[in-house]
Amino acid sequence: MGGSYRFRHIEESNLNLSFAMKTLGSEEFDVETGEFDNEREKLIRSSRVVQINNQALLSGLAYCLSSCSMILVNKYVLSSYDFSAGISLMLYQNFVSVLIVSMLSTLGVISTEPLTWRLIKVWLPVNVIFVGMLVTSMFSLRYINVAMVTVLKNVTNVITAVGEMYLFSKHHDNRVWVALFLMIISAISGGFTDLSFHAIGYTWQIINCFLTASYSLTLRRVMDTAKVVTKSGNLNEFSMVLLNNTLSLPLGLLLIFVFNEVDYLATTPLLRLPTFWLVITLSGFLGLAISFTSMWFLHQTSATTYSLVGSLNKIPLSVAGILLFKVPTSLENSASILFGLVAGVFFARAKVRERSQS
Repeated sequence: MGGSYRFRHIEESNLNLSFAMKTLGSEEFDVETGEFDNEREKLIRSSRVVQINNQALLSGLAYCLSSCSMILVNKYVLSSYDFSAGISLMLYQNFVSVLIVSMLSTLGVISTEPLTWRLIKVWLPVNVIFVGMLVTSMFSLRYINVAMVTVLKNVTNVITAVGEMYLFSKHHDNRVWVALFLMIISAISGGFTDLSFHAIGYTWQIINCFLTASYSLTLRRVMDTAKVVTKSGNLNEFSMVLLNNTLSLPLGLLLIFVFNEVDYLATTPLLRLPTFWLVITLSGFLGLAISFTSMWFLHQTSATTYSLVGSLNKIPLSVAGILLFKVPTSLENSASILFGLVAGVFFARAKVRERSQS
């Protein structure tokens, strides 16, 4: 949910090796020339390439499916069920994540850093931004269709780029700025042509863009400090998920009372529907699945591929959002959405080139 974590570990499958040995067993070989060894090495290398390609494809599909499904399920809960307690939904999803990560850590499946007071004090400021980011995302998604939310989120890239320039003295090349300019144009034109325009929803989304950019910019500094106060000197993705979601629980409870969601929860009949609980529990699993599948995808591919797939993934998400929720649209609005999605892909490619040249 914030930042990218890159590490790669590829294991050979016993099944692939046994298949290679069985196949080679039927081959004739010359001990002096070593033809048997050469053929075996070629087959093992080819089986390894196939295995890596299959893992990359599978992890990419899993990442795309989980990230798309999470947004669509949240939209379904907030709009189709007309659930008005977005903070409570966020709180329940984070609770599910904490429960699963803690369980996996206890069983030894994953490793997480212990939550010490020193680590909590360092991480708390960025966690406040994290909670604000999630809450405003819920509020905006309730009023705005998925396609426009996707396009408007591009504004986050603009704010982040400006922040990097002023805070970290990072200079972007002309291609990046052109892409960012196209994103702004698409967001403005999309808003003007949006047949279901909702001022409250757009306001929450703009606030969300600023909070998301702030989270991204702040996280870079906080992570370096947080690593110093951990016992292992490192902070992996699982530890961040556990830390962020655990700290969000008391803050989420406070916000439920501040926004007076308690009265709504006490009277809504939705909490008595087993299907509703099933859907929101699924959303909690999907939120955690995004973290797991994004890590898996990064293991099998590069940061470049990850970035490009993330941008391309917005296209089917936008189409699915329009079709599933029967969003009223016009040719002008559809063109603005498509323009924004293409600008996002162009931005990802420009950033890739920028990184390769630096």
